[in-house]
Amino acid sequence: MQKKQNKTKKILKGKVASDKMTKTIVVLVESLREHPKYQKKYKVTKRYKAHDEKNEYKIGDLVEIVESGLLSKEKRWRVIKKVSSE
Repeated sequence: MQKKQNKTKKILKGKVASDKMTKTIVVLVESLREHPKYQKKYKVTKRYKAHDEKNEYKIGDLVEIVESGLLSKEKRWRVIKKVSSE
């Protein structure tokens, strides 16, 4: 029998952009990328839908999200904790 390797789940930090859905928030995660030819660094913003069971996180909060299994069509992340609030 082959053993399954435990993959570490990704943890991202971002700002809550929307909390209008029930039990779901939209988190904006910014990262720096470098252009392959010109080596200029630029910001890339990506939006993730994350599960918020108690609807406790509000717009502007800085949160940590972790990868999880499929929760819905677009939701694949869960909120771990609030880092700070605005």
